[in-house]
Amino acid sequence: MKHQIAEAKVVSTMRSLTVLLVALLVGCVTLHDTHTNSPDSFAEEQLLRHAYTSVVDSLERDAYIYLPRGYDDDSPYKWPVMIYLHGDGERGDGKEDLDYVMGYGPLYEAWVQKKDMPFILIVPQLHMFGKDGPDGPSYILNRTKAGIPRRQEEGTPPRNTDMPALKTFGPMQGTVSVETLPDWTDYDNKFSWKRTDPDVINILDSILKKYNADADRVYLTGASEGAAGIWYYSSVYPERIAALLPVVGYPSIEQAEAVAKAGIPVWVFSGGRDPTSETKYFFAGMNRMEELGATMRFTTEQDMWHDVWNRVYAGDDVYNWLLQYRKR
Repeated sequence: MKHQIAEAKVVSTMRSLTVLLVALLVGCVTLHDTHTNSPDSFAEEQLLRHAYTSVVDSLERDAYIYLPRGYDDDSPYKWPVMIYLHGDGERGDGKEDLDYVMGYGPLYEAWVQKKDMPFILIVPQLHMFGKDGPDGPSYILNRTKAGIPRRQEEGTPPRNTDMPALKTFGPMQGTVSVETLPDWTDYDNKFSWKRTDPDVINILDSILKKYNADADRVYLTGASEGAAGIWYYSSVYPERIAALLPVVGYPSIEQAEAVAKAGIPVWVFSGGRDPTSETKYFFAGMNRMEELGATMRFTTEQDMWHDVWNRVYAGDDVYNWLLQYRKR
């Protein structure tokens, strides 16, 4: 996520660009490290309480207000605002219970994990509305303040861990059986990137020889037909690939097994309204990779059609995710 810059005169543009270029070449930065800091960037972030009177019961409550690093009342720059509304389990009285909103989400990232979040965050707390009564859900009745993550003076606490979804809930739902997966063999042999093998690898080898490139950080990404292509290439040449980012393209079971067994991290995207690469066909391969212990993410942009690539490639998160991996 890019840090917004304050309006200020630029003192040494060429020197800054030179430093940035050197850092990029040696692979020491990620995308959001390349921002230019504002003159006030060393001002510490702040977590404040804002009192207000609720229309629900006319009682005073507090909301958390997070001010980002570098915030300055007198700066001509205006910081963007993010309002975060928490989930059901973080309800409370808006006073003594307010810290429960710190459990996860952007405030957790900014304050507990000390992530550089260039927003003013507004985080109110929802009323109990009777959910703390004897018939309330166990995740409210049994919660304790000891479980609230806390900001540490030095460093950060361990991150929240994902729920063991496979063990708890079983395989992902919506899949079709392996036997009913479309058979693309004839098409692939005639029209796909498979027919170019080994063009892509030959080009890669040429570039690695000609330029100051890192052979341990070679990433494959592709959309639609290109996604099918990177599933193919990564399954045939797994030793060459550090991480994989297929967008609206699912693997065959054999490809999924090859990539998982090679230990290649994968982040897969599908579109919830995509009639071309329907999400239901992704689950068989994703479930198989999960069974094999693969490092994987599977994201469905439920509101999108086949053009999921517009959203995926416009963000920074996928690039920073790729950059954390190198060949083992």
